[in-house]
Amino acid sequence: MNHSPSSVPSWRSRLLWLALIWAGSVAALGVTAYALRLIMRTIGMST
Repeated sequence: MNHSPSSVPSWRSRLLWLALIWAGSVAALGVTAYALRLIMRTIGMST
């Protein structure tokens, strides 16, 4: 599969995608941790 030079993403585009994926994964981890914290508090596992 041959790509023309104009179809190859630039390094800025790749860096932006990397940053967006990283930020999304950090946000998903934060939401999951907060949900687990709420569940644990609800069932009486708080200190």
